[in-house]
Amino acid sequence: MNLKLRLTIMNFLEFAVWGAYLTCMGRYLGNIGLSTEIGWFYSMQGIVSIFMPAIIGVIADRWVPAQRMLGICHLLAGIFMLLTAFYGSQNGMESDFTTLFTLYSLSVAFYMPTLALSNSVAYTTLTKAGMDTVKAFPPIRVFGTIGFIITMWFVDIMGYQANEYQFVTSGILSLVFFLYTFTLPACPVSKGEGRASISDALGLKAFALFKQKKMAIFFIFSMLLGVSLQITNGFANPFISSFAAQPEYVDTFGVQHANILISLSQISETCCILLIPFFMKRFGIKNVMLIAMFAWVLRFGLFGLGNPGSGVWMFVLSMIVYGVAFDFFNISGSLFVDKSTNPEIRSSAQGLFMLMTNGIGATIGTLGAQAVINHYTTGKLIGDNFYTVGNWEMCWFVFAGYALVVTVLFAVMFRPEKNNG
Repeated sequence: MNLKLRLTIMNFLEFAVWGAYLTCMGRYLGNIGLSTEIGWFYSMQGIVSIFMPAIIGVIADRWVPAQRMLGICHLLAGIFMLLTAFYGSQNGMESDFTTLFTLYSLSVAFYMPTLALSNSVAYTTLTKAGMDTVKAFPPIRVFGTIGFIITMWFVDIMGYQANEYQFVTSGILSLVFFLYTFTLPACPVSKGEGRASISDALGLKAFALFKQKKMAIFFIFSMLLGVSLQITNGFANPFISSFAAQPEYVDTFGVQHANILISLSQISETCCILLIPFFMKRFGIKNVMLIAMFAWVLRFGLFGLGNPGSGVWMFVLSMIVYGVAFDFFNISGSLFVDKSTNPEIRSSAQGLFMLMTNGIGATIGTLGAQAVINHYTTGKLIGDNFYTVGNWEMCWFVFAGYALVVTVLFAVMFRPEKNNG
């Protein structure tokens, strides 16, 4: 089989596993009476992202070939995800938070490192084949997003958004991926001095950059913006679905197919990635990051103003700006780190950037958002389904207000050198 096709299938499966539950798990948890604990489930992705990718990455670097480690992680993630689904199916509304959360956390702990491992496999095999990774990898990576979207749609159309079958879908795909890894090209393990240490992978050496005012401000704001990253993944579906409590909205497309509506965010991501080079060249790094930050204000504010009926256009616009909000900061921020650090600590600095945004920031954000939502909403049984209802508008305005404050402070305090944009 052609190498690019093999890697395309790998990326498709990698993100299809995640897309099965990432945007609708909150709906399921609310439906079994755990709406007040949604934030914990999403924060676990951030918590394990702080250390698990580094540990698994070092193992793959030193002892176990990356493609084999990728398969082992998916095997374990799939088993624990199926156990999560089994426990949920057996206990329903009587599900114990601790048990369900533990099984889910074990699955996520082995899944999150595969995001980096799959990239490592792709880069290594493309380089061995003499291909330019800058040109060859992006078209391959796009199929990851396509896989994510397709499983979102599958779960929605099959009626799995509010039950444990979203976990079954994810678990089965992980096991399929485990088998598929046996068809991937072998990746060598490193020998000798070139091997990365755990401190490198965690970005610990890059903490010395905090001595530079410019970099300290950048990393602190990376964490503050990271707070916003997982909020809508966790709470957009429960929010849109909650309109079922209002008779005038119960039959609208958004309420019936919240996941398909939310998938516009991922479609927007795919398109916005293509716009980044133009915006970077035209506006510079700082302004691109400011555009991303203000996009988060719009993302949250439009949710607060919209509804699935006559105001559905605001939901659609919120989905479109998500691509700008998410990708513009992640990619421009990564480029800023690359341009602002010495080669010997560049990899460590990228690890620190991911730690501050997707690790610490996202964890604080989901738990903080949960506290706000718990304050303004409550669970309500309507027919056979449990919905989270209440003053959702205030929740979204609180999140938008936070994002606006961060944007203004960043504009005032962050001053990169001219050669960095």
